[in-house]
This record gives sequence, structure tokens and C-alpha cells, in this order.
Amino acid sequence: MRLADFDYEFPHERIAQTPIAPRDAARLLVDRGSAAAEHRHVNELADILRPGDLLVVNETKVIPARLPLLRATGGRAEVLMLEPLDGERKLWEALVGPARKLRPGEVLLAPDGTPVVEIGKRTEAGDTFTVTLLGSVDSLDLLAEYGEMPLPPYITERLADPDRYQTIYAHHPGSAAAPTAGLHFTDELLDRLARIGVERAKVDLVVGLDTFRPITEDDPLEHRMHSERYRVPEETIRLCREADRVVAVGTTSVRALESAAARGELEGRTDIFIHRGFDWQVVDVLMTNFHMPRTTLLMMIDAFVGDRWRALYDLAVGADYRFLSFGDAMLLDRHAP
Repeated sequence: MRLADFDYEFPHERIAQTPIAPRDAARLLVDRGSAAAEHRHVNELADILRPGDLLVVNETKVIPARLPLLRATGGRAEVLMLEPLDGERKLWEALVGPARKLRPGEVLLAPDGTPVVEIGKRTEAGDTFTVTLLGSVDSLDLLAEYGEMPLPPYITERLADPDRYQTIYAHHPGSAAAPTAGLHFTDELLDRLARIGVERAKVDLVVGLDTFRPITEDDPLEHRMHSERYRVPEETIRLCREADRVVAVGTTSVRALESAAARGELEGRTDIFIHRGFDWQVVDVLMTNFHMPRTTLLMMIDAFVGDRWRALYDLAVGADYRFLSFGDAMLLDRHAP
């Protein structure tokens, strides 16, 4: 296996800069295995899924985790909060910049001069730091006051409505990135799915560093996965066992479900690395957006449907699909002949 196995001609001009309205108007490329794929829309899911299917969604909620701050010298700095390391949410793991210049003990300030963050040491991961939120204000309140929604760096247009980078069912605050396949759902669509007999279940997976970190090793199996917190309720496991098909919304839902099955633990931390040869135990159908080349996300797609992802991506490029977080989606069937 080589990193080049997960490369394709990425159409940078197709990166969706703004979310489509309404949410479920996004296009949906439906995988039919050896048969021709279908060009549909997300709002047609009730005509595509079947009674007895179980839709599993990640209920994690994005926090305003990007802090644009200042050094005491007046220079600009930025901290992207990844995950709290203590129960009070004061100590966090974070990406910081400029990483080469910031030193342990340095305090970064809000534009109004308020001390916000103290830089700590590098973590074992090597490319993240521990940071401490300062002051007596609740950490989530502090982030709400000084933070911004952590849009990916490839989105350069300002988001008019921050809620568009949030799923409608987001419930548990904690993620530094959205589970983007879930951004396509509306209350009306979920109601239509329920009426045809598609049940819905939930998981929680806090989106971690691998969302931001590319693979750099020539042998991608040498890539070190960053661990993430997950939780799968017992009710979700029961519904998965009873369902005709488990339809995971997004790669994060996949990671939560397959981690629970592989580890035999309904919650904890997972560094599961899904690639060719993976022993699938839960997920039958995957709804996901289009991913960048040379990423662990694309390796998961390759593990799910094999090499036919290339034909699907070629079809999407040729048909002007929109890519990445605010882009269109695809529906993949692991069992399609």
C-alpha cells in the first residue's frame, strides 16, 4: 500500500465555499455497485432508503474553537481548541500558531486586552500543545465571547450564519469541526424518513486532529491516528442489531460504531484506522461528502467500497459536483454487487 493509491486529480475550483440552501438541496451520487450510479438529491433520500433501515447520526456540536489572539508584542496568534483535558474544561489540547515562536508560559490576549490563553508544552503527538484558558469565566462562555466557528482553511469566504456549520440535531458541545455529511439534513427530511419506516439512532464522536492533519508517510499504514472520544448508547447498539441495514451519516458515525464493535466498549477513546482489509461489523451504507486525496477519510472510503471509489469520484468531477465540507454527498453501499 502506498499513499499514491489514494490520490486523484482534485478539482480545487469545486471546493464549495458556501452551504447550499436549503440544506437538503445538495446533490447525492448514489452508488449502485456494478450498475450505473444515479444522480439524485439529498431531499430524495426517502425514495432511496428502505423501511427497516437505521440512520445513525453523530450528535456532536461544534464549538467556536478558533481563537484569533494577540501576543504581548502585538503580533497575531491563533489557537484552535481541540479537546479539553480536564473536567473543568480549563486545560485543552490545541493547535497553535505561530508554533515555532510561541513558548510555554506565554499569555495570549484578546483584541480588547483580556488574557485568554496561556501556552503550555508540546504534547506527545508533536504538533499540538497543551493550553490553559484563563480567568474565572466558564470555558464555553469564554469561547463564545472570543472564539469563531472553526471553518476549514480551504473555506475562505465568511459564513453569514454560523449555524450552517452545525447539524440541526447537534446536542453535545465539544467538536472543533462539524460532522459535515449531517449538514444536509432538515427536520422535514428526517420526518419523511421516519414516515417510511427509517428509524434514527445517535452516537457521539468528538472530531479530532486527523480532520486537520494530512498523511505524510509514503506508506500510509505508518500514519499515526490521533485518538478521539466516542460514545455509543446501548439503545443504538440494539437498533443496529435489529435493523435491516445500518446507514451511517458521515465517517465520524462510522468510527464510533465500528470502534464500539471492535473494542467491545460503548464509550472511551478510539484511534481506529480503517483501511483496506478492515473487518466491517456494523455499517452497511455510508452517506458522506467528497474528501481530499491522500487522507485517512479517503482510505476509509476505499476500505468500504474498494477501488470503485475512483470511478465514482471521476463521475462526480465530470458532473460538476461540489466538494468538501459544504459540498455535495454520496451514498455508498458496501454490499452492492
